[in-house]
Amino acid sequence: MTGKLIAAIVGAESTVIQKLLAEAVSDWQRAGVQICGVVEEAHGLTGRSCSSGFLRNLQTGNVFAMYLDEPPAHTSCHLDEMGVVDACASIIDDVAASDLVVLSKFGKVEAVGSGLFEAFEAAIRSGKPLLTSVAPKHHYAWQRFAPDAAFIKPDRASIEAWRRDVANASYRGHGASWALSL
Repeated sequence: MTGKLIAAIVGAESTVIQKLLAEAVSDWQRAGVQICGVVEEAHGLTGRSCSSGFLRNLQTGNVFAMYLDEPPAHTSCHLDEMGVVDACASIIDDVAASDLVVLSKFGKVEAVGSGLFEAFEAAIRSGKPLLTSVAPKHHYAWQRFAPDAAFIKPDRASIEAWRRDVANASYRGHGASWALSL
């Protein structure tokens, strides 16, 4: 993997990936790593064709709804783009001071430059390690946005291998103190 700063988890259902992200974040935060970003949580509603639920801010715990009670007339998707934009606004100022950025996913709203897109750009601009997920239908847009990003398997061993590679590269290249705590 050679310490690529940007990685996308692929190859599993979103709920599996979001659980992996939440577990990794919890462990890293306990180790003293300053993480900013959001992870997705399920809405728990039945009868929905869209799985959009909530985004939880990893620093504050604030929750942002990203689903509409009724989908727009042209789709069956309940995704509330403005809820995702609000979640992004809640983390954007924290990117520069973080050691690592975790963003739930690069999805359809990010593919068109909305949603969490500004946080993706801020992480890259700041040279921060960035961990996310990408669904197969958005791979093309993701690869256009982050052509050098690593794709990693949906398991803790792969996530930890990426984190170690990035930490080692950061420590060698920049003397990053957070690398020592991981």
